[in-house]
Amino acid sequence: MAFFRAASEVFAIYTFIFAIFSPAVLEAQSLSHAPAPAPSSDGTSIDQGIAYILMLVALVLTYLIHPFDAFSHQL
Repeated sequence: MAFFRAASEVFAIYTFIFAIFSPAVLEAQSLSHAPAPAPSSDGTSIDQGIAYILMLVALVLTYLIHPFDAFSHQL
């Protein structure tokens, strides 16, 4: 009879420990990494920015060269 009493006490302790820690274990197993977010830029905005910079450089160079060109026509 003492054997069954000791076995039931051990079983009760294991059941208690399992009841306490099983939600945490199950939650830890269910946590999976979320997929990576989609890129916020597909490269077109970078290309457009480079195009704007190149057009600005061309505009500045045009207006820097234009006075010299106009000056040569007055001679």
